[in-house]
Amino acid sequence: MSEKTQLDKKAKVLLEGLLKEGELKAKDRLQIPQQQMPAQPSEERIKNNFEVATGYTEAMARVEALRCLQCVNKPCVEGCPVAIDIPAFIKAIAEARHNDAIGIIKQTSLLPSVCGRVCPQETQCMERCTLGKALKDMEKGVAIGRLERFAADLERESGKTVPPSIKPETGKKVAVIGSGPAGITFAVDVRREGHSVTLFEALHKPGGVLMYGIPEFRLPKSIVEKEIDNLEKMGVEIVPNFVIGRSRSLKSLLEEDGYSAVFIGSGAGLPKFMGIPGENLVGVFSANEYLTRANLMKAYDTERSATPISRGKRVAVFGGGNVAMDAARTAVRLGAEKVYLVYRRTEKEMPARIEEVSHAKEEGVEFLLLQNATKIIGDENDHVTGIECIRYELGEPDESGRRSPVPIGGSEFVMDVDSVIVAIGNESNPLIAATTPEIEVDKRGRILVDENNETSMRGVFAGGDIVLGAATVILAMGEGRNAAAAVNARMQSADSHK
Repeated sequence: MSEKTQLDKKAKVLLEGLLKEGELKAKDRLQIPQQQMPAQPSEERIKNNFEVATGYTEAMARVEALRCLQCVNKPCVEGCPVAIDIPAFIKAIAEARHNDAIGIIKQTSLLPSVCGRVCPQETQCMERCTLGKALKDMEKGVAIGRLERFAADLERESGKTVPPSIKPETGKKVAVIGSGPAGITFAVDVRREGHSVTLFEALHKPGGVLMYGIPEFRLPKSIVEKEIDNLEKMGVEIVPNFVIGRSRSLKSLLEEDGYSAVFIGSGAGLPKFMGIPGENLVGVFSANEYLTRANLMKAYDTERSATPISRGKRVAVFGGGNVAMDAARTAVRLGAEKVYLVYRRTEKEMPARIEEVSHAKEEGVEFLLLQNATKIIGDENDHVTGIECIRYELGEPDESGRRSPVPIGGSEFVMDVDSVIVAIGNESNPLIAATTPEIEVDKRGRILVDENNETSMRGVFAGGDIVLGAATVILAMGEGRNAAAAVNARMQSADSHK
């Protein structure tokens, strides 16, 4: 009997008992255990690229939904960047009104299948969950993301997904630069109002970081493709292989091509490196390149793809965020015998999701904490043979509130590795700012915007990682939503003054 079957059986028995009790009081809901997310066994999943978490059954989802206290003040909604009415959709699941549940979610989010899988709920909506506070363990709060995924998957698998309705055509044109989460959200909200939307994507496939950055085992690409299909069904035109700043300038879009507004959601595509000796050796990769080859170009699928990718036997990954976890877990699936995650702080300071850290450990990734590389070593042919590291201890908190790592003198040591993946973050894509001096940026190249996400160039808006730096899917979506509201309001105001 599979784990999912066992968990479903337990949930069905529990659900039947809960429903017999009638109306549940808060103290009763506190006693309901959080429903575990079924997953592939680690020894099996490291040999494939199928999704690790396999999703709730209906019984699991309804039991989990019954844990919600249905707070009047809805603190979880305050923690959601796109303000989904979380208690309402959870109540609908508890009452088996699944069409209502997905309908409520899609009032403010077109990407529930994505957000339910990859968003850091534990630092957003779940962080404010009253149930978690009552239990004195925020990880035991209502599993909001798992329930969102359940509702979205149920709709998609039924084949009855309905795109948002469109108001009458206005004749106005809006351009979107970049087809990641910010661009998709902006495009949907503007298109709903009846404006014509053209989405320009630099790569050959739309989806942005959802396609090239997040591995198949965390976010199946078929799900992203389905979301893109919904965009096209709404009438959004998608133009791939189009690089703004090269193929066409922003000024040309506004002054020659007749667009009333432009939204820049081109992301943070410039990988950071550490600036240590040896980073130019053969066998050193940015996580961007490594994951793009594996995800967008399907290098893992050797039977159907000819995309070359490094298949190191002893791989070191520098970093402690979700991208570092993705790179390390991808290296495991590509056949590495040893994968080391090198991070200069402790696990407590890691920005990666708790679930991703746990999955990486289960899959055999070795965490080398309070350590960092000072040099990458190569042979006479300039191929990586090892890394020189130094040990750290934690000092005082830095400007972000995390305790600063302090190197320990004389603690240097050498490790044998044949591949290095640098996953320490990304900077904003510099091309647009470089070719459009009218747009103001900060010292890190991030586009500066006002409270409406409008840039210093009137009619040009921006959001997502190009503004925030490398952030999360849901934060990017929130930026897209805010900018779309401003654009729609301006269009409506312009019409009323005619």
